[in-house]
Amino acid sequence: MPLRPWSPIPIQDDGEPLLDLPAGLWRLDPHPYQALGAPYGEGVSPFRLRRGVIERLERAQALLRQRRPEWRLAIFDAWRPIAVQAFMVRHAFAEACRLRGLDPRGTGPAHRAVAAEVDRFWAPPSSDPATPPPHSTGAAVDLTLADAQGQPLAMGGAIDAIGPIAEPGYYAAAPAGSEAAAWHGRRLLLAEVMAGAGFAQHPNEWWHFSHGDQLWAWRRSEPRALYGRVDGAVAAGGGA
Repeated sequence: MPLRPWSPIPIQDDGEPLLDLPAGLWRLDPHPYQALGAPYGEGVSPFRLRRGVIERLERAQALLRQRRPEWRLAIFDAWRPIAVQAFMVRHAFAEACRLRGLDPRGTGPAHRAVAAEVDRFWAPPSSDPATPPPHSTGAAVDLTLADAQGQPLAMGGAIDAIGPIAEPGYYAAAPAGSEAAAWHGRRLLLAEVMAGAGFAQHPNEWWHFSHGDQLWAWRRSEPRALYGRVDGAVAAGGGA
């Protein structure tokens, strides 16, 4: 798999621990990858992030409440160890093959095209400390908007969707007053409050934001990333 444009950016990890998300940040349960059997390990929670990232998420939630007091951020996924990244890349490839009527065990041109498409959305499960997948650093979060009861709002495409519908501006040309225009407005609002708290958005995914990893450094022209890969064994705060 090719390197990302942010892969050459150096990492100088500041040593911040992973912490459990506080109760004030809404989690979407059951966790989707745990429900698939992803290998997190017993008692290990995916709902953890670096301390500074959590503080910025809380700031983003406050910004959202200023504009839409009845809405909240809803966390879909956060920290992801390498073993889970590898599991989910395989799962995404198999699902994409299934939707196209392909046997995922194949290796022909159609399978290579599927693999290239999956690679646009799922980072390689690199074990090289110089090129960690964003979620393995505790700096990246997948999230959406939800109502006061925690019910996710329609955003015009599911989290982890593969294809153009995942792109943040997919509905930008939607006619005013249409349902698609409402989806675009919600995507814009999410991006604005996250940017206001210091996050950078993945260029291909309306739901993926990070602070302090290589992708963030690339998008903000920072000279270095603040966070590298972090293992659950050295995390603080335990599981949930």
